[in-house]
Amino acid sequence: MSTLPVFDPTDIALHTDPYGRLKLLREENPVHYVPALKGWAVFRYGDVQSVLRAPDMSADKITPFYRSLGPEQRSQVQVLVDYLGRWLVFRDPPDHTRLRGLVARAFTPRALAELRPGVERLVETLIDRLHDKQDGPVDLVAEFANPLPAYVIMDMLGVPRGMLDDMRAWSEDIKLFIGTARQTPDKYALARRGVEAMADAFRKLIDERRTRPQSDVLSSLVSVHDAQDGRLIDEELIATAILFLFAGHETTASLISMASIELMRHPHVRDEFLAHAEFTGTAVEEFLRYDGPTPSMMRIATVDHEIDGRPIRAGERVWAFIGAANRDPAEFSDPDLIDIARAPNRHVTFGFGPHFCLGAPLARMEAQIALPALHRRYPQMSLVGAPDDWNDGLTLRGPRRVMVQLGRAA
Repeated sequence: MSTLPVFDPTDIALHTDPYGRLKLLREENPVHYVPALKGWAVFRYGDVQSVLRAPDMSADKITPFYRSLGPEQRSQVQVLVDYLGRWLVFRDPPDHTRLRGLVARAFTPRALAELRPGVERLVETLIDRLHDKQDGPVDLVAEFANPLPAYVIMDMLGVPRGMLDDMRAWSEDIKLFIGTARQTPDKYALARRGVEAMADAFRKLIDERRTRPQSDVLSSLVSVHDAQDGRLIDEELIATAILFLFAGHETTASLISMASIELMRHPHVRDEFLAHAEFTGTAVEEFLRYDGPTPSMMRIATVDHEIDGRPIRAGERVWAFIGAANRDPAEFSDPDLIDIARAPNRHVTFGFGPHFCLGAPLARMEAQIALPALHRRYPQMSLVGAPDDWNDGLTLRGPRRVMVQLGRAA
């Protein structure tokens, strides 16, 4: 009797090259309970989409996690719960609906159109800085993919660019908790450190905006906070600022890094990408599908469910594996090939349903500007070895370092 494959969260290949294993699980054991995750795992496109859009699948993973801890453990994570538990991505209606409505104005088409020229200038500035590093290996993550979205979201919020290193370090700490790191034993202490430091920084900036408002998102949030109706309370204001900073650059940096890796690994794809500007939009969608920065999302059943004949009880976790769904041949033809003109492309990298990523339009815009500009300037850029230092997490995927040889600038 054969044994069905089971998802193993300790498998290092899940960070470096997960898709062979995900394909096996999708085909042979698409819905099963994973003791190490204390929940169910689903891998097929249809099941993943159903889990993400179901109103009785809760996004609030913070409250049940907190309730499951003993008194001593609760004291260790209290700060994390106080701030991260207020993120709209972990809230259900009606709180989610209220918070999303208050912050959505930062991502309207008009707001993004106003941002675009600044993003274009920033991309060119960062690429120009690479010119002095042509003779030796360059870390594409540190020199380009990370600072671009970080500076964009910091400028939007009104955070001084000189705080980049601090904000980046605090985000790395928070990522250990949000990304569900599996191999970092002190992740709660590190995440608490990052949250406390970032909260203190935003508290000071918020106090400044109360006395000297500026034309930035942070001033807008303060204005919403101080209004009489539909206001953000103090903790929500700080939590929302932290979410903007964290979510506004982590996934976009990984998208730009991983898309660049694939362009370097597949020269024929890069040639086609650079030759056809009309494919820029569909190409970014394809990079999001083919190897996106969100490998999974977790929900908690609020009522009993049944998926593929398996009973999911109220209160149980369900892990929806985005990476597996995005390579499901039931939805995508030739899913293991990169087709930069693929259309339609209904990937679920940004989620699905009411929690669809609020910042998706900004991430798309940044990638659509950055990737063509970078690879047109350095069309012979190549990898120096295989990227081997990846984020340790189930819900955030991306390389911490990508060493490249730039080659001669065009």
